[in-house]
Amino acid sequence: MRTRSGRDAARGGADTAAGRASGERHTARHTVGGRRLVLGKDGRLTAYARTDDGLLRWTELRPGGPQWTGPEFFPVADLSDLTVVQGADSYVHFLGRREVRRADGPPAVDIVHAIQYQTGRPVTEWRSLGNAHQDREKGARFGAPAGAVSGSGRVYVFARNAGGGVMLRREAPTGKWEAWQDLKGSQVRDGMAAVVHDSGRIELFAAGEGIAMRWQQETPDGDFRREPNVPLRVAPGTVAVLPTGPERVTYYWADPDQGGLVAHRPGQWVIPIGGAPDGEPVSALRAELDGYDCTVLAHRDLDWQVSFAVCGTENEQAGVWWTPTGERALGAPGLALDGHGRVVVAVIDPDGRLRVARQADAPGLSLGAWVRV
Repeated sequence: MRTRSGRDAARGGADTAAGRASGERHTARHTVGGRRLVLGKDGRLTAYARTDDGLLRWTELRPGGPQWTGPEFFPVADLSDLTVVQGADSYVHFLGRREVRRADGPPAVDIVHAIQYQTGRPVTEWRSLGNAHQDREKGARFGAPAGAVSGSGRVYVFARNAGGGVMLRREAPTGKWEAWQDLKGSQVRDGMAAVVHDSGRIELFAAGEGIAMRWQQETPDGDFRREPNVPLRVAPGTVAVLPTGPERVTYYWADPDQGGLVAHRPGQWVIPIGGAPDGEPVSALRAELDGYDCTVLAHRDLDWQVSFAVCGTENEQAGVWWTPTGERALGAPGLALDGHGRVVVAVIDPDGRLRVARQADAPGLSLGAWVRV
């Protein structure tokens, strides 16, 4: 599949008035985990990043762009991590790890949750989901959240506990939150990846010291069954997952020994796919290109340069070739299909501004000019 990148005719692009006004006060300092770029029910895209003291949001004015509003700022203090997940109902859920420093002893750590119900609408109040540990010393070692929304719309939150296992907290059918549940595991690292199958079942992947761990539900919203450990080396914080077939997923991560990316489907061999990731998850998207079912991948390399690649879905063994975009990014890029079904790549540039490139009208995957919002 042919891939090409595009650049602005003049670096900097055009700023929206809203972007100029709020951007002077709020500049992105960090990317978010999970879904950095999401498509709403109304066909408009939304991009997310964060500052040191809150969430930033940019929103398309109409489906397919090209104009955007933002950044809008939603304050939430003391976040050390923030991840974004979206359900089949298009609701966007924000899961953060909050760490409040104290004068005496370790910091107070809890997980917080907020929701955006519709594109461009306000974000709800941030509510605490607490911490699985009562002991302050252990609670300070509670990890960053990963999340998923089941087919019924129930939110699931996973986090590493102080002992290196996995804790789960999820919504009950009534909408209330159940107690924290211990899923076990050992030497789990932050950067877990959760995915929802077409059936509504959730699957979780976690990397440990020289092993990969996996849990999955036998039935939608049922109990989790732990699968046998697999002896695989995974660079911490680099795991991403993409549904690629009926009740099948493909995991991507960085090989800590070789440095490049690999693709893996449970029960099969690991497939090297090249690239030079900088320690963050690759972004993965499934799209139809020239009538073929394809997987689009994008990552930031050690020099902060963003590259992308295209391959047939579940056909990485046929070869993956990376194309540099010429853009530098503050963190991992975001990928999504817009309201017209075109591939969109979004990055936070080194100045903390959103830059967006959209699929051009050409064979294969060619990116049009980058627009700075």
